[in-house]
Amino acid sequence: MKRNVQSIAQVHRLVHELQSLAKEAGHARPLMIGIDQENGLVSAFSSAATGLAGTQFPGAMALAATGSVHLAAEVSAATAKELRAAGINWAYSPVGDVNSDPRNPVIGVRSFGDDPSTVAEYVRSVSVALTAGKVAPSAKHFPGHGNTHVDSHLSLPRILVDKPALKTTELVPFEAVARDGIASIMTGHMALPLVTGDDTPCSLSRNITTDLLRGEIGYNGVIVTDCLEMEAVAEKYGSEGGAVLSLQAGADVAMICHTYTRHVGAIEATYAAVLEGKLPFDVLQVSGTRVAAMKEKFAGTWDDVFASFEADITAALKKEHALLSSRAYLASISHIPNSRAFVRLSKSGPAILFTPRMENINPAVDGSGEILRDAAGRLRNTAGPSYLAFAASISRRAPALEHVIYAPEENLPDALKENLRAATSVVFATRNGYDKGAWQVEYLRKVIEVVRGGEGGTQKVVTVSTCAPYDLLAAGELEVPALATYEFTIPALEAASAVIYGEVEVTGRVPVKVTPTTA
Repeated sequence: MKRNVQSIAQVHRLVHELQSLAKEAGHARPLMIGIDQENGLVSAFSSAATGLAGTQFPGAMALAATGSVHLAAEVSAATAKELRAAGINWAYSPVGDVNSDPRNPVIGVRSFGDDPSTVAEYVRSVSVALTAGKVAPSAKHFPGHGNTHVDSHLSLPRILVDKPALKTTELVPFEAVARDGIASIMTGHMALPLVTGDDTPCSLSRNITTDLLRGEIGYNGVIVTDCLEMEAVAEKYGSEGGAVLSLQAGADVAMICHTYTRHVGAIEATYAAVLEGKLPFDVLQVSGTRVAAMKEKFAGTWDDVFASFEADITAALKKEHALLSSRAYLASISHIPNSRAFVRLSKSGPAILFTPRMENINPAVDGSGEILRDAAGRLRNTAGPSYLAFAASISRRAPALEHVIYAPEENLPDALKENLRAATSVVFATRNGYDKGAWQVEYLRKVIEVVRGGEGGTQKVVTVSTCAPYDLLAAGELEVPALATYEFTIPALEAASAVIYGEVEVTGRVPVKVTPTTA
């Protein structure tokens, strides 16, 4: 988890300690050390702020926007090299979900798009590159978490599709990597009542884990659950009960990510289930054989895992990967097609940057979110480190910058209106301004109304969707140019600044759409 990551060297020391404990305890093979490293917004190993941990690379939707499966493979190969340098051998990536619901609060830009075939192509590319780098990939969240507007961290999504519909959309990427023999597949916590006949989470359902994934699709690799502390499971079954049910369903690994007492409780509950005859021991032995085969391929020998940290080689990798990251982010910046044609902004005069007040997106991205509130529980009117970096980036290009943090139900002060009319360039950022965040687009319309009557008019405005691009795709015909970065990471916003001020061309293409039925 990101809370455990300070630098590559520190992670290497931590992994070394874990492997030492395993060897001393009598393990025959080294441990599989997993991490939630999708790149983009879910990058437990990355740190653009300090530069000491892994390189920040673009996430799935940003990579799909480049149109280059080869570039996605390059990024994944680089990620694998850095993970291996730290001793990590299992990445919970790629995301195989087809994001067919633009309201999706938990997948969104973590998906490669809304076209099953395109998603499958990128998922296969990432999987092959990680595997070649001796990092076991894990396609997730089987059988698909893209067609819902409920976050399984908080509640159980019910996806009302039947099996034929599932086969034409959600299953396409997973079937592709299953045929390739991907090392592992992660099951998700969503209910498919039209497929299973009840509301059992797929991760706990034998109909899904064994009958569909093992039987119909023919997958023989390791099946791991998503974290069983997520409320979609924990609320009804408990993490401990969920662990037993997932193993009964056919999973090989039951994942619990956060709480030690729940780890212990799950082991005790599993042991009791075996003693009571509720979980056949031979089933666990088969799972052990699958895990052992994955260890044989990816964990290596004890000599491998106790190799010294190679600081100079890692530093050289980081320099090389910084260039790759910049190239990939620049290639991802896209023009949103329902907006006016993009024309670069002038650097000759003062600029104004609008960024939305920071609000939680989902636990996979934000963690606890406690830093967003004061002692009384009130939401802070804060820019956050990424938008502060965005402001600094624009400041390096414009002679003066005013950074405005806007919030719901606010009006523009008269002084700000005057500054807007006089400004040479205006950059307006949104962050998931679709559905519940629609107030951001309404604020944009207020800004456009003011700028329209000032010097340069709307020609001096660019708006930037800094997360899922559905907010501006659904905004109708925009009279100002709109760009998409797909994430509010620091390198993504640096790339946006370079594009906005004409240092590079816009080459990305938005890999999702909003139709009248979903807008």
